[in-house]
Amino acid sequence: MRWNTAAAAALSLLVWTVQSLAQTAGLEAFQRPERVPFPASAPYSREVATLGKMLFFDPRLSSGQNISCSSCHNPSFGWEVPVPKAMGAAGTPVRRHAPTLLNAAWITPLLWDGRAASLEEQAIGPITAGDKMNATFSGITERLSAVRDYRLWFERLFPGKGIRKETVLTALATYQRTIVSGVASFDRWVEGDETAVSNAAKRGFALFTGRANCVSCHAGWMFTDNRLYDIGLQASDPGSGELEPPGKGQIHRFKTPGLRNISLRAPYMHDGSLASLEEVIRHYAAGGAAAPGRTPDIEGFAITGDEIADLIAFLETLTDTGTNVPSPILPAN
Repeated sequence: MRWNTAAAAALSLLVWTVQSLAQTAGLEAFQRPERVPFPASAPYSREVATLGKMLFFDPRLSSGQNISCSSCHNPSFGWEVPVPKAMGAAGTPVRRHAPTLLNAAWITPLLWDGRAASLEEQAIGPITAGDKMNATFSGITERLSAVRDYRLWFERLFPGKGIRKETVLTALATYQRTIVSGVASFDRWVEGDETAVSNAAKRGFALFTGRANCVSCHAGWMFTDNRLYDIGLQASDPGSGELEPPGKGQIHRFKTPGLRNISLRAPYMHDGSLASLEEVIRHYAAGGAAAPGRTPDIEGFAITGDEIADLIAFLETLTDTGTNVPSPILPAN
């Protein structure tokens, strides 16, 4: 009996060691990058990013001067808003749930349907869309040019160009590339601190990367593969299927969102139709809920209530705890 007990203990230790090594190897794929990627055409400049931040929070970028970029992308809510559809400048809901701007420097293509290739291109859509900011760049240039401080800053940072569509977009995009999720408890676990997350969260991570296979789409340190899928929502929105020219088989496909700070970003999905992380997990476990005849790009999986709690415990470790984004002081007219 002593030999059997010792053998069993040794076998248990071996299994634990193998599992621990496998988990450690798996965690390496989720390490944070050391640098933010900036394009050669728009290298990082602290002053340009500061100017871009002011523009991001300035309602003068909307036609009615009543909303700003931050009205739909609020840093307090994971750079989204806590409602299914944000309100546009005309006081009516926009078409889709506001996507997060967290880690936008690594996202490509951008927007729910993937229609924008760069942050500069992306910003044009919401600024000029009638149901969003409803502005024109000629109007924005006129309003900003009436502000002495803006005139001085643009001329100094963009010599010979001043305030125009190109420089406004460059400043906005430079700031948005600095919107990076902070270090979370999950990151400390990745770096080797076994006490950084709970046992429930570790079980949830095992499910996430194992039987539930969430990692097949939510991969890497941002937890997204930057691809588009039909996830089986009961919605008429064609997603990337409406782009010109229409892509074959792209109907109902939307971008995989990253999961950083996900616990702050309810409600979820491109239409804001799922109110909680539990609803999201149950949707995927059921294999979607699309109308008969549609074949979503997801497969269901069996899961218990306790396992749902474990998955949520893991997802909550992706939220940073030390990031604070104070609103800038805007120049007066």
